[in-house]
Amino acid sequence: MRFMMIVIPKGYDTAPADAMPDAETVGAMDKYNNALLEAGVVLAMEGLHPPATGVRVTFPGGKAQVKDGPFPEAKEVVGGFWMIDVKSKAEAIQWAKKCPGGDDMTIEIRQIQEWEDFTPEVQKAAKHEPKIRKALEKKRKAAKKKAKKAAKKRKK
Repeated sequence: MRFMMIVIPKGYDTAPADAMPDAETVGAMDKYNNALLEAGVVLAMEGLHPPATGVRVTFPGGKAQVKDGPFPEAKEVVGGFWMIDVKSKAEAIQWAKKCPGGDDMTIEIRQIQEWEDFTPEVQKAAKHEPKIRKALEKKRKAAKKKAKKAAKKRKK
């Protein structure tokens, strides 16, 4: 089962465009990320620049409208994520609990919708989806294989 662990840092909605985490935080997170890698559960992980550097595209009346960040109406924003592949939601929760977060961090865990989760009507409407998912799965498997090989190499 795939899950996304979404990092929601307090105060990130008002962080300056050049905000960066401190070295101590990065070092602790690096150890955690390596544990995810060595366990073979991480599929992807990324940190995001502050909302001040982003844009939001909305569609009022069906017409695209672009708004530059920061976004004063935002109370919580995404700061980064991990995509993991584990056996259960309980295992995803256990991994999130191991994260070296502090009082200023929340991790939201959301299960990825798999093709099989959709009704036949939705599957029919998304006719290109199987081809896209197959290509992405191939990329994920190659990345996972590469990560395992790199982890074995580091252990030597």
